[in-house]
Amino acid sequence: MSENTITIDVSTFYAEQGQAKLSLLKDYEDACLGLAGKGTEVVLTGPGPVWLYLRLAHTLHGKARSLFYDSPVTGKVEIFNHNPF
Repeated sequence: MSENTITIDVSTFYAEQGQAKLSLLKDYEDACLGLAGKGTEVVLTGPGPVWLYLRLAHTLHGKARSLFYDSPVTGKVEIFNHNPF
């Protein structure tokens, strides 16, 4: 991982509600973009529904340099990498 790596636990987006809600999807996307910034390596982790992970990955495409998923079961899995080097 590089010095520009941002790790985001997706469960923090909906901790107050207890579960993720589709009606709050735009809020989750905005929060993710705010944490990720631009041109960084982003790692998504934590418990969350598949639909939320998929949507956040789509949201980060074109903003993050690279995206990874990390869990105790899979370890770090590359989703996309647009680093030209």
